[in-house]
Amino acid sequence: MDSLSDKQLLRELRLRLEERKTFEEKYNGLFSEYQLLGKRLKESEALKSHFISNITNEIVNPFSSIIGLSKSILSVEKQDWKKIVTMVAMIHSEAFNLDFQLKNIFTAAKIEAGEVQPNISKVNVKSLVQTVIDSFLVVARKMGIEIEFDYRIEFGFGKNFYYKTDSEKLKQILTNIINNAVKYSYKESKVIVSMWVEDDVLNISVQDFGTGISEKNQNLIFERFKRLDTGINSINQGHGLGLSITKSLLDLLNGTISIKSKKGEGTTFTISLPESSAVVNDLTDDDGGFFVDDGDELF
Repeated sequence: MDSLSDKQLLRELRLRLEERKTFEEKYNGLFSEYQLLGKRLKESEALKSHFISNITNEIVNPFSSIIGLSKSILSVEKQDWKKIVTMVAMIHSEAFNLDFQLKNIFTAAKIEAGEVQPNISKVNVKSLVQTVIDSFLVVARKMGIEIEFDYRIEFGFGKNFYYKTDSEKLKQILTNIINNAVKYSYKESKVIVSMWVEDDVLNISVQDFGTGISEKNQNLIFERFKRLDTGINSINQGHGLGLSITKSLLDLLNGTISIKSKKGEGTTFTISLPESSAVVNDLTDDDGGFFVDDGDELF
């Protein structure tokens, strides 16, 4: 009888130990989730704080410049047409920058709220890339930067190549990458945009010959609001929003982005974007530009 009681006691002890182990595992799991939630909450609060402090000037300064320049145009005499052309060019530059910043801000807010979803159509990618390049021609011309388009796709519907993806998100991805390339290029240099297909995956690279990014900082550039140099006179000024948005949008489209850079010699960003498996019939052509047509001369 005593022997049987001992066995029952041992069995009960094992059960209690197993229950305790299970409880500890669940507790540790919940504690880890709590820590992660706390971390994300702190990051969200920090994001809001950075958002206000870093974004304000990006919106206020262009608006102030546009209002001031517009007022100056109203007071220019008819014979001083050249002054008007110069001021219109400056307004275009400020308006383009404002449009660019606002799109990033709104996209960042949607990403944070989990409201961004892909909108797939058959996209004329050559036309889309050319549209994005054309939108930077005025800014690039002002800096003496030439933008080359190396199109390496030899198949498609006639001269066009249609690819199932989200045209607006791809356009915003390329706009952010080309903006960085132009922004951090040396004057009188060039930016090369290349596009090709490999293993049924669309690849687009943007190469500049500017300041470059150190290997240490290459791990930081896709983090929201990270700057490569926080000094007031930094050549890499900006709020670090564009590349984090680019990474988030590519994640949504199952794409990737890689970087190859050397300090003082330039940077190459390459995106790889698989074609969507969604069934679509709509075609998207991006033949429009931003304010200025190819033939317009502002300088």
